[in-house]
Amino acid sequence: MNKVNVALVRLLQFVVFVLFTFMVLVYFGAMILVPLDLVVLIINILGVVGIGGLIAAVVAVPVVAYLGLIVYKTPGLVKMIVDTGLDLVTTGKERVEAFNKIAESVKG
Repeated sequence: MNKVNVALVRLLQFVVFVLFTFMVLVYFGAMILVPLDLVVLIINILGVVGIGGLIAAVVAVPVVAYLGLIVYKTPGLVKMIVDTGLDLVTTGKERVEAFNKIAESVKG
């Protein structure tokens, strides 16, 4: 019965590991995809106004780059965004390691 309990703890540990890995990938992936989505939205809006796609892209990319520069120059904002992601990584690591103590207590 001990082997079943240890296997169950390890299975739950794996599920928690996969969950936190997914959350970290989604968080940092969103940081990449938000500016790209903003470019697409600006191109679509300019397309509705009647400006062609190539010209709209030439306009949209610098606009998004400027908005990114404003975000970058805002004191502490980029550090807070990165620290939030790193806190998520640290929390996930702590939760996964907590299962090791539970597995040791079940084994012995």
